Amino acid sequence: MILHIDMDAFFASIEQAINPRLKGRPLIVGSRGKRLHTVVCAASYEAKALGIDSGMPSKEAFQLCPNLSFVPAQQGRYIWTSEQILGLLKGYGFQVRYASIDEFQMDILDTQNPQTLAQGIQNRIQEAFKITASIGIAKNSLLAKLASKINKPNGRLILTEENLAQILAGIPVEKLCGIGPKTGPFFADLGIKTCLDLYQKSANFLEQILGKNGINLYASLHSNEYFQVQEGDEKPKSIGHSYTLPRASENTGFIRAWIRLLSEMVARRLREQNLVSKTVNLWLNGPEIGNFGAQKTYEQAINDGYEVYHRCLTIMAKTGRKMPKIRALGVTCSNLILAQYSSLFREQKRREELIKAVDKINARHGEDTIYPAVVTLTRKLR
Repeated sequence: MILHIDMDAFFASIEQAINPRLKGRPLIVGSRGKRLHTVVCAASYEAKALGIDSGMPSKEAFQLCPNLSFVPAQQGRYIWTSEQILGLLKGYGFQVRYASIDEFQMDILDTQNPQTLAQGIQNRIQEAFKITASIGIAKNSLLAKLASKINKPNGRLILTEENLAQILAGIPVEKLCGIGPKTGPFFADLGIKTCLDLYQKSANFLEQILGKNGINLYASLHSNEYFQVQEGDEKPKSIGHSYTLPRASENTGFIRAWIRLLSEMVARRLREQNLVSKTVNLWLNGPEIGNFGAQKTYEQAINDGYEVYHRCLTIMAKTGRKMPKIRALGVTCSNLILAQYSSLFREQKRREELIKAVDKINARHGEDTIYPAVVTLTRKLR
């Protein structure tokens, strides 16, 4: 079985935990310091109740709630917390993987008391970080992720063969991950309105209407999933991070800021494992472009977040001059090799030494202690 941990209003909850005066108040986290000239990166549940959510212009958010509390994003703070939570989860002895910066998946095998395990994880996260998580448990990742969304915040739900039909019958099909604004109406025309309607369709039917994607969807819904282990190969094939925005955005600065954040996360994990990457993959999803994915391979291998980010921008240029609406995005580095040799060029050596120094200081004092200048610049939406 798969246990899916979904942090509740992650960025906003971290800020409320750090500053108790913000607890219980409508709060937004902005992508830059100018409160009326930014985009909402995250909203607390108190703000969500007023109709405020990520991707919304902050000016619009303040119109809905003039007394809204505002905090500029502290990206390193969120990365550090995410990595600490991952370390906590690994301590349970199961295989764990990132689903995104604020979502994690754990293969709990045939654990006898999954509800007890889930509650213990929630308690430890709340005790250690003063934030909450919602957890879903099911036979595969797709259903576990869906289950984690149903009882937010701080909820738990396990989908079993006994309760599966009853629960899925009450959930609109659009709530299932991967069903976008175009697919929802398409399914509705076929009489598929709930997750149960979709779950009960045969593999042959889904293949007829969706082709190969239909076969994959059927397998994702019905498979009994487990994490595969590569015997004798400790080096990963790829390292990546992705994030799903609460709603689509076409703000260029906001999207680039997210790509920068994900690039830093990927690069930090590369350096932790003494790896460099020759191939960078950028994945974008949105109502206008559907699933866009492209990669580019370079002769020079890297593990510098700044370089990963700029290679992603080169790939993103393929989408055209105008930024399409983006709902989800991901950065992945592959073609990995061990970082055995330092650069021969003076400027590159200086850059490598700077990154090592920053990593050392951040490891000792916290990830938000020092940022590359570009991190601050990418928060400024022009």
